[in-house]
Amino acid sequence: MNPEVIAVFIPIIGTLVIGIILVAYFFFRSRERQLLIEKGMDAQSIKEFFQNKKDPFRLLKIGIVTICFGLGLGIGIMLNDVTSKEYWVPLLLFVLTGIGFVIANVVSRNLEKK
Repeated sequence: MNPEVIAVFIPIIGTLVIGIILVAYFFFRSRERQLLIEKGMDAQSIKEFFQNKKDPFRLLKIGIVTICFGLGLGIGIMLNDVTSKEYWVPLLLFVLTGIGFVIANVVSRNLEKK
């Protein structure tokens, strides 16, 4: 295929994917609320249910994982340049992102205990 044709489809596919994600989010959110109403919950108990569902350390977890992802990418690119081996970037991305998830989980559990 021509690179110009592929370049035209990239924003179209991106827009479609984002639209599908948003529609699915709102559909399943609405469906969840309908099921709660069918169970016989009133508006106040539904509100309390959704407020208790939120994670207070969500942004901290996302930040830790993002920092580890960036470190994996940066260190992988540096090692790729130094050793001319192409496996460093994906290896360090997966390893350091996994370590970031573990650290985020440990940190959030320690903060919840306090």
